[in-house]
Amino acid sequence: MTGLRWGILATGGIAAAFASDLRTAGLDLVAVGSRSQASADAFAARFDIPHAHGSYEALAADPEVDIIYVATPHPMHHQDARLALENGKHALVEKAFTLNRAEAEDLQRLAAEKGLIVMEAMWTRYLPHMVHLREIIAAGTLGEIRAVMADHTQKLPTDPAHRLNALELGGGALLDLGIYPISFIWDVLGEPTSIQATARLIETGADAEVATMMTHAGGAISTSLSSSRAAGANAAVIVGTEARIEIDRVWYTPTSFRVVAPDGTVLEEYVSAVEGRGMQYQAFAAESAVAGGDPESLALPIAESVAIMGTLDEIRRQIGVSYPGEE
Repeated sequence: MTGLRWGILATGGIAAAFASDLRTAGLDLVAVGSRSQASADAFAARFDIPHAHGSYEALAADPEVDIIYVATPHPMHHQDARLALENGKHALVEKAFTLNRAEAEDLQRLAAEKGLIVMEAMWTRYLPHMVHLREIIAAGTLGEIRAVMADHTQKLPTDPAHRLNALELGGGALLDLGIYPISFIWDVLGEPTSIQATARLIETGADAEVATMMTHAGGAISTSLSSSRAAGANAAVIVGTEARIEIDRVWYTPTSFRVVAPDGTVLEEYVSAVEGRGMQYQAFAAESAVAGGDPESLALPIAESVAIMGTLDEIRRQIGVSYPGEE
């Protein structure tokens, strides 16, 4: 055990995946909270968790918990992360971090006031192949990076009442799927200097497909595609003047990539060897940041998560998507 005691807020599929990886990694999972005691008890029994709480408030108040993983749908992230922070707990919040930048800024302020770490659970940033990819870029192997292309496309339920298609539940391809390529592009190229977005909206007003073209410092260009109605390659490419990196399907999970010279020569091949799904690496990063007292040491600092939410806000403005309660 590493010292930080984890609690999980919510008991859905992503919460189960995270709990499994915490157990695989030997981290200290001590509590779970649900809106019903029965659900909390079942989850606790499944993952051998000693404390099961029938409300989120009880989990947040548990003195045995140091850090809470927030695994609720997007519209609840702000209130649930706030609950954790107000009770003195660090928070790892599922992506997309919040519904919009204003909510993200509020969590950033509160965490700073409380001296706590709040971070977005963009687990891809912390995977070994992404860490090595950044090392290759930093070494200058690719030369000047001129383009990044990535997609996240899946064939998901079309029921209008499904969470993914309901605006009142933060539905749409952008926040569920598009956050991955957008965050990846930010990681490689930094903040966009211009954004162009187009989308296809469904009968509920949610976005089913979203494409972006952005420019970045030095004139580099990025493109992204997200879709909830059709499964594509789910691959990514970083193109530099001296070499490119081709990341295989599924690029945002533990996978393989190649560094390829302009003439097609393969300079390096990398294959991930990860136990479990790989969500434990973001937990390791959170624990290191807490131990060191340095939230800026994270591969995705909170200031960048806030700025990325601003990018998503602008994309939604361009495609005409807003959520209930937004001005």
